[in-house]
Parts: sequence; structure tokens; C-alpha cells
Amino acid sequence: MPLETPANVRRARVIVVGNEKGGSGKSTVAMHVAIALMKANQSVATLDLDSRQKTFTHYVENRYAWAQDTELGLEIPHHIYFVENTDHPTADDEAADGKALVEQIDALAANHDFIVIDTPGRDSYLGRLAHSLADTLITPLNDSFVDLDVLAAVDRATLRVTGASHYSQMVAQARQERLSRDAMAADWIVLRNRMSMLGSRNMRCVSLALEDLSRLLDFRCIEGLAERVIFREFYSRGLTALDNLDARTLGTRPTLSHVTARLEIETLLKALNLTSLAPDSGLVEDKRDAA
Repeated sequence: MPLETPANVRRARVIVVGNEKGGSGKSTVAMHVAIALMKANQSVATLDLDSRQKTFTHYVENRYAWAQDTELGLEIPHHIYFVENTDHPTADDEAADGKALVEQIDALAANHDFIVIDTPGRDSYLGRLAHSLADTLITPLNDSFVDLDVLAAVDRATLRVTGASHYSQMVAQARQERLSRDAMAADWIVLRNRMSMLGSRNMRCVSLALEDLSRLLDFRCIEGLAERVIFREFYSRGLTALDNLDARTLGTRPTLSHVTARLEIETLLKALNLTSLAPDSGLVEDKRDAA
């Protein structure tokens, strides 16, 4: 379905965080990207397409509540969660939902620089549509062959890639739709997430498989977040590793884990290369701290 933007409306950059397998850290990545952009003085809207789990929505709500409780000036994105018509949509229902989603994105694009969309951890019509609208597609992937299965078929004996899997095929189709419509394809980034802090044969094999697959499917593969409890602790207060690391903000005494998590997120954001999309600002620099 085409995204028709009137000539007098500014076209926001659409960042979609997608993976049809749950538990890959999509909402954590989406929240950190959104807050990083806001700290770079960009106007950001966030959109949650998972009307069942609503993890991204709850994350934003937790941040708003914590800001109210502590009277902290936390950045809060303009957030919307999109509710599908029904659990068992007909073709007409899907068409109506798709039209409403495109109109919602058009409306947000008129007043924001970036739109960050979190998609469901399952196959859905709206998820597929969102992928076809992406300027940047980020696919978090837990660092294991269990999760690699969503992207590729792997030879049991050699552990090398033998072909694309269902999600990769869907992304390829969505990128082709975008290319046909707008003469550009999404910048696809596969983010290795929840990585072990200790090297292992599994990590090396996953790395080799992703190298093979990146050439086959034309994506950039970057290292993401280590398996840290601290990222789960941030969620209940809606915080990110980019917020001030002090006791008042965190609600607890900061630790080395907080500092390490922040450095990890800063490295990740630089690898995403969003700085070129937000000129005149340092993407991970908090302007209030610099003042």
C-alpha cells in the first residue's frame, strides 16, 4: 500500500524495529533510539503496533509516571498505540487498518523529524505494511541459532547458511515494494542482541552465518547489547542508559553496570549511523548536560 505524502508535508524518517520472533529486545532498542534522537533535539513520535503485548507503550507510560513521581525533566516522545480492528481480520478489515496506519504516519510526519515504530513479535498484516514503509529497519536478533532460524536455514553439519527463512523473505518483499514505490529501499540493520560477555564457539558460528547471510540479503550486521540485567531494570521506570546516571534519576545508587550499559548504547547508536540524518547535533549527547 503506497504511502502518499502531500508535497507541502515534511517527510519524517521512519525507523521500524521488527522481528517476528518475540523476546528479541525490540522495545528496548526502540525506546533507546527514540530517546537518543530526542536528546539530539529531534522531534520524535513513537508508534506501537503490538496491540496485545503493548510493551513499548508500557515502557513509555512507565517513563511518564516516573517523571511525574520524581519531577524529572525526562524526554517523553509523542506516543500512540495502534489497535487492530479484530483478532481475526478479514481482507476488508486489513485494508481499513492499513489505510488508517498510513494516515496516522502521514499525520505524525507533518510535525516530527522521526517516527519510531515497534512491530509485533509475530506475523501480522500491519507489521508487514510497516516494514514496507521503513526508511531504516532494525532487526534485533538474540545471539543464538534458535533466533537465527527466523532469518535463515542453516546446514546441520556445517552450521553455514543454506537459504533465507520466512522473515527474511518478507523483508525482501517489503524492501522491493518500497523500491518500486519510492525508488529507494530501507537500510536494513540486523542487530546482534543479548550477546554473551564470554566468547564461545556458538558466537563465532553465529557470526560466520550472519556474514554469509548479510551478503545474500543485503543487510548491515552490527553488535548490539550484551545480556545485562540492568536493561530489564530500566523498564519499570521507563529509563534508558542515556539518562542521567545519578541516584535521583535511577532511584538507586548507580553502578558500573549502568556506566557500561551507557557506553554500549552509545557505541550501538553510532553504528546505526543515524547521526547523518540529524545534522547539527550529536546523537548521543545530552544537551542539558553540556550546558
